Amino acid sequence: MTSSPTPIDLLIEARWVVPIEPHAVVLDDHAVAVHDGAILAILPADEARAAYAPKERVVLPEHALIPGLINAHTHNPMTLLRGLADDLPLMTWLQEHIWPAEARVMGPDFIRDGVELAVAEMIRGGTTCANENYFFPDVIAATYKQMGFRAVIGLPVIDFPTPWAKTSDEYFSRALEVHESLKAEPLLTTAFVPHAPYTVSDENFIRIRDLANELDIPIHLHTHETALEVQQGKDKDGVRPFARLQKLGIVTDRLLAVHMTQLNDDEIAACAAAGVSVAHCPESNLKLASGFCPAEKLRAAGVNVCIGTDGCASNNDLDMFGEMRTAALLAKAVAGDAAAFDAAFALRAATLNGAKAIGLGDRIGSIEPGKRADLTAVRLDALETQPLYHVASQLVYATGRHQVSDVWIDGQRKLVDGELVGIDKARILSKARAWREIIASEEEA
Repeated sequence: MTSSPTPIDLLIEARWVVPIEPHAVVLDDHAVAVHDGAILAILPADEARAAYAPKERVVLPEHALIPGLINAHTHNPMTLLRGLADDLPLMTWLQEHIWPAEARVMGPDFIRDGVELAVAEMIRGGTTCANENYFFPDVIAATYKQMGFRAVIGLPVIDFPTPWAKTSDEYFSRALEVHESLKAEPLLTTAFVPHAPYTVSDENFIRIRDLANELDIPIHLHTHETALEVQQGKDKDGVRPFARLQKLGIVTDRLLAVHMTQLNDDEIAACAAAGVSVAHCPESNLKLASGFCPAEKLRAAGVNVCIGTDGCASNNDLDMFGEMRTAALLAKAVAGDAAAFDAAFALRAATLNGAKAIGLGDRIGSIEPGKRADLTAVRLDALETQPLYHVASQLVYATGRHQVSDVWIDGQRKLVDGELVGIDKARILSKARAWREIIASEEEA
């Protein structure tokens, strides 16, 4: 007796499925079965049709289905500062333009509108999760929740007053309030985001270390971003910032170290031994002339390397396809090895490695049974991606984010044939233009 097909919510049939795990595998003519927001199975499409009775069936005949991309380091409210102060060195850009602009406009409305713009951009580019690092995390979390977007909400700590908090005690008390409020949210988790070694005291790092251990959350930290930062840290503390962080107990498998352009071999080995993750932000580092992360050396040492865009004020986009390509090309040049940071690894860095770095490796980042259905479909039949010999290579070296056609987060459709679902694009554009008028007039005053 033949059993009846199993009722499910969704069956996605794709010309190619790139599961990420197993590594460097591409499955031809496969389907992904989804129910209650979770991946049930990955199997040949003809078998899937016989096995399942889906409420919705999506056929992607010229597409690659990949895990949703994970932006491992970003400041998404800063989309509203995109292009404000370009072509300037980091400290001039930060101290003379970005921080003054933020001081003038930072508040709940600015935060909400910037995140809305960022979410729309990220979904259109195939990104389904962001590791957020900015002030007013309560507003950020509420905006992500309202838009149904997966995110790690950064709990900021910095040694000077901001509109979010005035004292160290206030930073920590408000951080704990936000963390507690998000415990039951299925798409939102938290991480501590101390700004950088040069803006956070030893005392506050120790508090962060102890609380991160107690709450079982990551520490997301700009680290060794520039040569100047390293030299100033050495002048002040007598050791390089990384050594200071080691002494304080921050260098553990909870640490996601961002940028890391200034590393020696001993520091790379220490990262590997401690289980540190590194968020590589190649385009921001290039634009600010911050230096070159030794991404291939880190990969070869066994460090978990992931990819982030950084904020739109220093990139100037949230394009993870562009970031993958730049990361792979730059790593080859820095290593002097054309085989370095290959396409399959670039895809892994932008998906599963990012998930592991933010504490979500058991939930997202690969297309595996039991994981949540965060999925991105990419058309590969465009002129710009033909002829097609190797899917992974084409995705990394030839594909643009405009070829993303469909996106799901937790099994919910967020993009259909390039069109956003449940997001008012005209309203977001109108608000972005209004902020431009406010910020530009104040910058010119």
